[in-house]
Amino acid sequence: MDDVAYKILSAGEFADLQAGHFDGAPVDIADGYIHLSTAVQVPGTVEKHFGGRTDLIIAAIDLQALGEKIRWEVSRDNALFPHLYGRLDAVNVIAAIPLVRQPDGSVALP
Repeated sequence: MDDVAYKILSAGEFADLQAGHFDGAPVDIADGYIHLSTAVQVPGTVEKHFGGRTDLIIAAIDLQALGEKIRWEVSRDNALFPHLYGRLDAVNVIAAIPLVRQPDGSVALP
């Protein structure tokens, strides 16, 4: 399993995270965990859930530091996705940049 995952956040959600922690977007709260994606999964996540948005931040998350709060569970296309059961603290963010889509559909990662 990967040591780093990514969370796509709105500018407001990122501001909450920078202030200390992030409890989740509405979909995260409804599902009971914070949805994360691996580097390979990021483009599909952006396409499926964030199409056309230009106000997004992508944050790299240290999965090792989160330990047992991370569960790898089957989701889209039967792939294992990292899910965070608990809040995301700012100290677990390795880096963050504005989300930029490349012409080929890829996404620059922090």
